[in-house]
Amino acid sequence: MATFSPVDHQHVRWNPMKGDWVLVSPHRMKRPWSGQVEKLTEEERPEFDPTNPLCPGVARPSGVVNPNYDSTFVFDNDFPALLEDVPSPPESDNPLFKSAAARGTCRVMCFSPKSNITLPLMSQTEIKAVIDTWVVEMVTLGKKYKWVQIFENKGAAMGCSNPHPHCQIWASSFLPNEAMVKDRNMKEYMDKYKTNLLMDYAKQEDEKNERLVVVNDDWLGLVPYWAVWPYETMIIPRKRHILRMTDLTEQERLSLADIMKQLTIRYDNLFECSFPYSMGFHGAPTGPDQESQDYSYWQFHAIYYPPLLRSATVKKFMVGYEMLANPQRDLTAEQAADKLRNLPDVHYKQK
Repeated sequence: MATFSPVDHQHVRWNPMKGDWVLVSPHRMKRPWSGQVEKLTEEERPEFDPTNPLCPGVARPSGVVNPNYDSTFVFDNDFPALLEDVPSPPESDNPLFKSAAARGTCRVMCFSPKSNITLPLMSQTEIKAVIDTWVVEMVTLGKKYKWVQIFENKGAAMGCSNPHPHCQIWASSFLPNEAMVKDRNMKEYMDKYKTNLLMDYAKQEDEKNERLVVVNDDWLGLVPYWAVWPYETMIIPRKRHILRMTDLTEQERLSLADIMKQLTIRYDNLFECSFPYSMGFHGAPTGPDQESQDYSYWQFHAIYYPPLLRSATVKKFMVGYEMLANPQRDLTAEQAADKLRNLPDVHYKQK
């Protein structure tokens, strides 16, 4: 029998943060593709669009007119998934039909007044202003809510219906599923090994240098060993223990802006398109009791989930086996990191 090669032979990899496995099938990259091709549409957009409800001075569907903002702009979502003042469902002792109270608030945050720009095309200073606003929102909402989820859906392929650069912020009275799973597994790791999971992971990834994509003094941008999406990445602190975004120093905010810009430039350069993804930040739970709880097992980090696989028009579908059995990927994490790492650090539109 041949000797195992991670770039030729299928195997499974363990995700210690989520407590599950991903099937890696690198030999499948050799198969021809004859499936659906996404239509590539990247028309030039105007800096200001008077019909876009996220632009400065434009009326939203609710009738509210946006201010003439010149940097970031945050407002309560006109169609929120979570509301603050709602009745609670009745209690039930039936183990098959359970429900519980869910309260919260949803906000939309515009990154810039310009509709024809995205994060990789913004300056480091402009991205730092975005991070500063995120921190303000985290402080405000975190005083009341157990979890504050910042996330960006970029591109039509990820269901984003408005191209204006923006993200959403959902704050909830409960710990969502993804956060709950990470909370449990990172605590179990701390209880077992007496160290922080992501701090241990960052140290070893920094030493191995096999999956690193972009690096600066404070942050590592890498393709995680257990990545599911073809070019999935994480941004994690390089050395310092950071529980939440609100704990970042001014220098760390500036260097986070740098690493985000570096990473997203490489995303766009991969297939020379505005690279779609869903991304967000995870950190220790918040809420009124956050200071009295021991969340030392947590480490602040960002996650990027992009769908593109082979080109700007071919994306990975999470269907069939992935939905019914197990996450699966073809390209190895090491191959994906190598491709991203060796791309130019200047955006293809700015060459």
